[in-house]
Amino acid sequence: MTVMMKAKEAADLVYEAVRTRVEQLNGKGVRPQLAALLVDGDPASAYYAQAKRKVADKLGVQFQLHTFDKNVSEKQVLDLIDRLNKDPEVHGMMLELPLPDHLNTPAIVKSVSPAKDIDGITPDNKLATITGEIGLYPATPQACIRLLKHYGYRLAGKHVVLVGRGQTVGLPLFHMLQREQATVTVCHSRTPDIGAHLRHADIAFVAVGRPETVNRHLVHSELVVIDAGINEGDNGRMIGDVAQDVAEHVAAITPVPGGVGTLTTALLFENLLKAVDIQLQARGGEL
Repeated sequence: MTVMMKAKEAADLVYEAVRTRVEQLNGKGVRPQLAALLVDGDPASAYYAQAKRKVADKLGVQFQLHTFDKNVSEKQVLDLIDRLNKDPEVHGMMLELPLPDHLNTPAIVKSVSPAKDIDGITPDNKLATITGEIGLYPATPQACIRLLKHYGYRLAGKHVVLVGRGQTVGLPLFHMLQREQATVTVCHSRTPDIGAHLRHADIAFVAVGRPETVNRHLVHSELVVIDAGINEGDNGRMIGDVAQDVAEHVAAITPVPGGVGTLTTALLFENLLKAVDIQLQARGGEL
């Protein structure tokens, strides 16, 4: 019988640890605070920003939401980021992406302090993700590995196939998997036969942003599948990058929704507390 690797239990464990740490920090005069920057025009970004506010409220985390008009100038965005970078009471920042085309996204991302970049998207944190040095790693790749381990699956010595090499999930996940001592094969749009690789894999991570990239004809009964895709399907329902009927033909799989995305949100707040520690240590303190 296929194991459905739901993330609620793993996420709840993270949230409980975060809530406990927030209470400890509050007792010592530190109130973890997160600032989200949103440009009007993308309903999905607005939804996710409000969802993070609700989670922050439950965890006792201070939350700021800065909303810009869709015609905002680049200077206005950069000025706010500079102010938040300099504010010692703001410990984490999130840019709700994508930004409008008239804004220079790479320049705006680069302007965020790496010590407050809880999404792990700045150049410094991307490099840290590659090298394994101290930094804030992107939450979705972390969630992929954390959820797999939560269900007792090992990566060391396993043949792992990673479908997707994007900057947000695939590329950082590739480097994290190597540090886990997995043997990693990367498949992408120019791979002629993805199934030839999946049929010999122990574990598959799928992160391409395209529905049903992996179907039941490409998998086998002993395969463990982590689906990191979130796409809008018919009637507005959320679907992954793996076809739904694959669940009947593999050993274990993450659901969408209720899988990687659920744990990703929790790990953003874990990253926020890591950011607090990094900033305190930079100022010569430790709590």
